[in-house]
Amino acid sequence: MEVIPYLALGSAVAALLLAVFFYGDVKKASPGNERMVFLMTEIQKGAKAFLKQEYTWVAGFAVVMAVVIAVVIAPLGAVSYLLGATLSASAGYAGMTVATMANARTTEAAKDGPGKALPIAFRGGAVMGFSVAGLALGGLMVVYILFVKILEVDDAFEVVTAYGLGASTIALFSRVGGGIYTKAADVGADLVGKVEAGIPEDDPRNPATIADNVGDNVGDVAGMGADLFESYAGSIIAPISLTAFAVGVVAKTSGDDIALPLLMFPVLVAFIGMVASIIGSFFVKGGSSTDSHALSRALHMGTNVAMGLTAIGVVGASFWLFADGDIFDSAIGLAISVVGGLIAGWALGKSAEYYTSDHFGPVKKIAQQSETGPATTVLGGISTGMVSVTSSVLLVAVGIAVAYWGGEITLKTLADANPDIPVGFGGIYGIAVAAIGMLATTGVVVSVDAYGPIADNAGGIAEMAELDPSVREVTDALDSLGNTTAAVAKGFAVGSAALTALALFKSFEFAIGAAGGQLDLNVGQVEVFVGLFLGAGLPFLFAALTIDAVGRAAQQMIEEVRRQFREIPGLREGLPGVIPDSARCVAISTQASLKEMIVPGALAVVVPLVIGFIDYNALGGFLAGALVTGFALAIFMANAGGAWDNAKKYIEAGHHGGKGSDPHKAAVVGDTVGDPFKDTSGPAMNILIKVMTIVSLVFASAFVR
Repeated sequence: MEVIPYLALGSAVAALLLAVFFYGDVKKASPGNERMVFLMTEIQKGAKAFLKQEYTWVAGFAVVMAVVIAVVIAPLGAVSYLLGATLSASAGYAGMTVATMANARTTEAAKDGPGKALPIAFRGGAVMGFSVAGLALGGLMVVYILFVKILEVDDAFEVVTAYGLGASTIALFSRVGGGIYTKAADVGADLVGKVEAGIPEDDPRNPATIADNVGDNVGDVAGMGADLFESYAGSIIAPISLTAFAVGVVAKTSGDDIALPLLMFPVLVAFIGMVASIIGSFFVKGGSSTDSHALSRALHMGTNVAMGLTAIGVVGASFWLFADGDIFDSAIGLAISVVGGLIAGWALGKSAEYYTSDHFGPVKKIAQQSETGPATTVLGGISTGMVSVTSSVLLVAVGIAVAYWGGEITLKTLADANPDIPVGFGGIYGIAVAAIGMLATTGVVVSVDAYGPIADNAGGIAEMAELDPSVREVTDALDSLGNTTAAVAKGFAVGSAALTALALFKSFEFAIGAAGGQLDLNVGQVEVFVGLFLGAGLPFLFAALTIDAVGRAAQQMIEEVRRQFREIPGLREGLPGVIPDSARCVAISTQASLKEMIVPGALAVVVPLVIGFIDYNALGGFLAGALVTGFALAIFMANAGGAWDNAKKYIEAGHHGGKGSDPHKAAVVGDTVGDPFKDTSGPAMNILIKVMTIVSLVFASAFVR
C-alpha cells in the first residue's frame, strides 16, 4: 500500500506527457489561410492578456490568504495553499493556450468533413483535460508524500487540505471572472448583431465577435479547467481528511493497519481513473457524418471506455485493500460506493443531456414557444430548468443512499469495534469516495468539455474568414454537440460538488471535535436556525451579483457596438476595407469582468470566516443551507441556459422559420437570458459551496480557540 501514492504520481506524469503528445499532434495540423491565422492570433492574444491580468489580481488575494493561513493555521499550510493555486492557474493557462491554437486548425480540417475536424478539436481539449488531471493529482501527491510521509509534520492533513483551498480560490475567481467576460461579449454581440442589425452570428462586421470568441476560451476553457481541477482535487482530499480527523486518534493507538487502507483507497481510485482516461482518450475518432447522434457516439466513446475500465479496476482495488476480514467486512461495499458514484455522475449527465439537447422534447418545446414571442420562450426555459432539478435531486439522493450503504457494508465492524470512531463514519466515507467515482475520469471528461469552445471558435473563424458555407455546416454540427457535452460535464461537476461538500462538512464536524469543540446542528437552536437561513440565502445573492455583473458589462458592450455601427461609415453595410475596432470590445470585457469578480469571489471566503469566528454552530447551519440551495440553483441555471441555447440552434437549423424569423429573434432573447445562467452563475455555484466548506474545514481549529 505504501507504493500507491507513487503510482498515482506516476500516472499524473503520464497524463502530462499525453498532454504534451496531443499538443504536438494539434500543432502539426494546418491553421489555414492568412485570414484564419490572423483571427486565431487575435483570439489568442486577447485570451492571454485577460488571463495575465486576472491572475495578477487573484495573486494579491492569494497572498493575503496565504499569510492568514500561515499565521492562524501553519506556515506549511500556506505553502500547500500556494502550490494548489499555482498549479490550478497553470493548468488553465496551458489548456487555454492550446485551445486557441486548435480553433483555426479545426476550421481548416472541417473543409474535409467532421472525420478530420472532430479529432483535432477533441485533442485540443484533451491537452486541457490531462493538464488539469495530471497537475491536480500530481501536485496533491507531492504534498501528501512530502508533508505526510517524509516530513511527518504536525497537523499534516490540515496542510494537505490547504492545497484544495488554493485550487478553490483560483477556480472561483476564474469561473466568475471568465464567465462575466464571455457573457458580456456574447450578449452584446447577439443583441446588437443578430437582433438589431440582422447580421449572422460571428459576422466579421460585428465588433464584439472577437471578444466573444476570446470569452469562450477564458470562460469555458480556462475557467472550466480551474473548476474541474478544484473539483477533482477536492474529491480526493475529502475522504483523506475525513479519515484523518475521524480515525486518526484510533490509528495512533492501534497502529496504521486501520487508517492506511482508508487513506490509500481514494488515491488508488484516482490512479485507476487516470490510467483508464488515458486509454479512453485514444478511442475518440471522427466519422464522415455530421449527424449529431454519430458525432455524439464518437465523442463519448472515450468517456464510456474510461468509465468501464474504472469500474472494473475499482472492484479489484477494493478486494486488494479491504480483504482483511478481521478489520473490514465485505470488500465489495466500497466498490459499490465508487461505481455507484460513477453511475450517478453519468446519469446526471444524461439528465442534463435530456433537458438541453435538441433531440428531446424540452428543447423542442421551447423552440415551439418561440413562435409566440420572447416572453413564452423565457417562461419555457425557466420551467425546463426547474423541472430538471427534480430528477437531479433524486439521482443524487439515490447516489448518496447507495454510497452510504456501501460504506457501511465494508466499515461497520471497524466502527463497532472502535467507539472513538464517530457513528456513521463508514457511510459518510462511502459518500466521499462516491464523489471520486464521479470524477475519476476527469481527464477525458474535461477533454470532451473543452472540445466545445474549440468547436464554437472554429465556427466563428469560418464565418469571419468568409469560408464556404459547407465548412460552417460542419463546425455548427460540432458546436451543437459541444453545448450538450458542456451540460453533461456540468452535471458531473455539480453532482460531485454535492457529495464532496457533504464529506467535507462531516470532516469539518470531526475537526471541530478534534479541536475540543462540539458541533450541535439542532435546528431548535437559534444560532443554527439563523445560520441555516443565511446559508440558504447566500447562493441567491451570489447568483444575483454575478448576473448583474454580466448585465452591467453587457450594457457597455452593447453601447460600444451600437456606436461603431453608427460612427464607422460602411461598417454595417460591409464595405471593402472597413473593419471594426475589436480591440475596444476586448478591453471593455476585460476591465468589466476583473472589476466585477471581486465582490462575489470574496463573499465565498469572507462570510464563512466571519460566521465561524462568531459561532461555529451557526456556521454548521450556514453550510448546510448553502449546500442544498446552491446545488438546486446550479442545476436549474445550467440546464435552463443550455436548453435556451440549443432551442435557438434548433431554429437556426431551419425549424420554426429558421434564421432571421420572429421565432429566431425570440429564441436569441431566450439564449441571451440563459447565457449568464449556464456560463457564469450556474457553474460558479458548485465552486461556491465547496469553497465555503473547505475554508471552514481549514480554519476549524481556529474557530474553537
